[in-house]
Amino acid sequence: MNPTLNRRSFLGNTTLLGAGLAASSVFAVNTPGTSKKIKVALIGCGGRGYGALDNFLEACKILGVEAEVVATGDAFKGHAEGAGKRHGVPAERCFGGYDAYQKVIATPCEYVVMATPPAFRPVHLAAAVEAGKHCFIEKPVAVDPAGVRSMIATGEKAAAKGLGIVAGTQRRHQVTYLRNKAMIDAGAIGQIKGGVVQWNGTVPWVKRRNDGESDASYITRNWVNFTELSGDHIVEQHVHNLDVAVWYLGRPPVAAVGFGGRARRETGNMFDFFSVDYDFGDDIHIHSQCRQLSGAHQHVGEMFIGSEGSCYGGGKVNGKKVEIADIKSDSGDPYVQEHVDLIRSVMAGKPLNEAKQVAESTLVAIMGRISAYTGEFVRWDDLLKNTQSPVYNLACTPSALDFEKGPIKLPAEVPAVPGKA
Repeated sequence: MNPTLNRRSFLGNTTLLGAGLAASSVFAVNTPGTSKKIKVALIGCGGRGYGALDNFLEACKILGVEAEVVATGDAFKGHAEGAGKRHGVPAERCFGGYDAYQKVIATPCEYVVMATPPAFRPVHLAAAVEAGKHCFIEKPVAVDPAGVRSMIATGEKAAAKGLGIVAGTQRRHQVTYLRNKAMIDAGAIGQIKGGVVQWNGTVPWVKRRNDGESDASYITRNWVNFTELSGDHIVEQHVHNLDVAVWYLGRPPVAAVGFGGRARRETGNMFDFFSVDYDFGDDIHIHSQCRQLSGAHQHVGEMFIGSEGSCYGGGKVNGKKVEIADIKSDSGDPYVQEHVDLIRSVMAGKPLNEAKQVAESTLVAIMGRISAYTGEFVRWDDLLKNTQSPVYNLACTPSALDFEKGPIKLPAEVPAVPGKA
């Protein structure tokens, strides 16, 4: 990935006024001029890692604190060295290999920015929290139900240890979305009765296999096209829109049934498109639609119909006039604001912990993928509570730990077949 790229996101032509947590006492804390130097490390030195670390450093400037990048780590040592050189990190603290995260965490960093492929995130976050680090972790945070349950447990451990965790679901830190959420809660559109969430775009990129390249190297470089590392694009990308639905409704769905397929994907084993009906109970249904197809209509966003109006994600609200508290912002960029909110909360002694919310939104996406892959009706409790369910223990292989143990076997580059998967 190009190191200058920001996370793929729904920004459109909307004017970004920034984002904030005005309802939180944490947001009101000001820490300008403090002399404490923050030590931060990066795990995952691709395009998103470069961007997230830059966002973290910009957040430090906004808060008036000095920051030092003390370590970098990546499966490919050259990537770690490239990121380290950019930020003046000594070569001996630029670590390569699938166990690089352990070496990064062993350095005197206080914060860790994690931007590895999603399959690695449960293991990496668990290690960082065990070591007492505050974490920014990219979305999604897992690729299977077991990974989600691990993330929730790690989040609980972080809370007990007083550690902060903020996730890369930046809409929750974007003022337009925060304002609309507040208006919905104040009754502007009445009760949400249904809606549509969409991410219709194209395949981000494709990496061809090099002659003599190992299975591990190839799948890692081409991770965005393999379910085992990305979760498929309904999880890796569309999770943003599904997260908004869960956030605005205030709860996850109770069940999902969907379909999908593959028509033109050039590599990997993922679907090109998904269509999923999410049942949120009380006769409330959200239609999820996502696809990665070049030459087709593209649209990213959310729309909700209420009993007394409608809302377009972070855009226009059609409904009753309501009064809400003013929502302020430190940055015009929600990618920076999420780091501001993390650092400020830690400094205030009230660390934010978004592990459970991002894990649940990730599981919503996984639930839709499982339904589409298998053709089956999938219940929320079957993934979280019902240990006798056939989907409870579904796991993607190779796992993150398999990469550390030695050579892995490349998964078949064919998609699932509904009714037979």
